[in-house]
Amino acid sequence: MGTVKSLDKEIFHYLPRLNSRQKETVLTVVKTFAEEAETDRWKDKAFIAEMDKRFSEMESGKEKTYTLKEVEAEARQFYKKRKSEK
Repeated sequence: MGTVKSLDKEIFHYLPRLNSRQKETVLTVVKTFAEEAETDRWKDKAFIAEMDKRFSEMESGKEKTYTLKEVEAEARQFYKKRKSEK
């Protein structure tokens, strides 16, 4: 994970040095990579098998799931707690 952060920092370091045409080119490359990654994920049999397993566990009740309201309430509680600690 540290490597990804350092790569992000390095990319952001160089972005201001690019002109508009160069930034458009970089954006095109990044979009292409992102679209390829998204497409490849759905061709990955191990990924699909894992998603099927998780979905089955969720439907059967074997795995606990949370509603959006539950997640929001938990986040608010956490935020209030952190805010009061400061």
